[in-house]
Amino acid sequence: MAGYADVLFRVENGIGWITLNRPGALNALDHAMVGHLDARLADWAGRDAVGAVVITGAGDRGLCAGGDIRSIYHDVRSARRASVPFLRDEYQLNARIAGYQKPYLALMDGMVMGGGVGVSAHGSIRIVTDRTTMAMPEVSIGFIPDVGGSWLLSRTPGELGTHLALTAARFGAADAISCGFADHYLPAARIPELLSALRPDRIREVTEAMAEPAPASPLQAQRSWIDECYSAGTVTQILARLRAHTDPAAQQAAGQIQANSPTAVTVALRALRQARQLATLGAVLAQELRISVAALDSRDLVEGIRAQVIDKDHAPRWSPATVAEVTSEMADRYFAPVEPGLARYQRVQA
Repeated sequence: MAGYADVLFRVENGIGWITLNRPGALNALDHAMVGHLDARLADWAGRDAVGAVVITGAGDRGLCAGGDIRSIYHDVRSARRASVPFLRDEYQLNARIAGYQKPYLALMDGMVMGGGVGVSAHGSIRIVTDRTTMAMPEVSIGFIPDVGGSWLLSRTPGELGTHLALTAARFGAADAISCGFADHYLPAARIPELLSALRPDRIREVTEAMAEPAPASPLQAQRSWIDECYSAGTVTQILARLRAHTDPAAQQAAGQIQANSPTAVTVALRALRQARQLATLGAVLAQELRISVAALDSRDLVEGIRAQVIDKDHAPRWSPATVAEVTSEMADRYFAPVEPGLARYQRVQA
């Protein structure tokens, strides 16, 4: 199996196979991995010998738990700004996957979060299993849903995406399909059977034939209070509606939102509302890049990663400490054009 040590590539029976190969880090993506993925997909796009692509993750814990946020933490603290080209290249990879003209099958087994969503949920054939756990958990570390996540979240039924974005809640296979993050359900025990049956000219037919009915979506069953509460115009109003609601799940959601970065949830809500009005994934990725570059300069990102990943005390000290203290001027900074020296990273080709 050829390739870079952390991403393995092979072509077999007309299929280009990709394996994210950092099982000890839950296959988290770094800049080198993104570069190798993008280059190989570009190469395979022009090769007749490759009729389809399949991406999986090494180990039994998940496809990919996201970007390598430890690297981002150390980069931001050192003020090197190396994370800016990483994010730009990652978003370019997401756009390539979304526009790939050959079948791109993502096996979304186990943990699929953040950057893992970016390399899977934009594919043309997306399979979840009974072991799938998904999330866009960025606001819990002072960041904002990216990798095209705001595109996906803004297009879920009703306000389900707003709920997932602001709470950073995890969700399973049934909700992934219901929310448009995935297409097919297959028990994990049948994965070897599926992979051995795949053929490049029949990859869709084989997948559809083997897929099983997904369980009922828990989020769909909660649409009434979710749509009622999250249709409010601001995070402050959403929190007020959640606290006033009689459903205990609404009270729990309010607590989850309050535990996240007040600035991040404020910016995330605005980003999702604006993403609904943008016509293409490329336009949304460009918005996400502006927001992400601004987030790299925020105190909350460093503090969030420290609390969740570095020190693991799970007690971030957000600044500002409450949603009420986040001014419109603070949020506006995230949507401003990037500084001139970083302008070359602002455009993402769809």
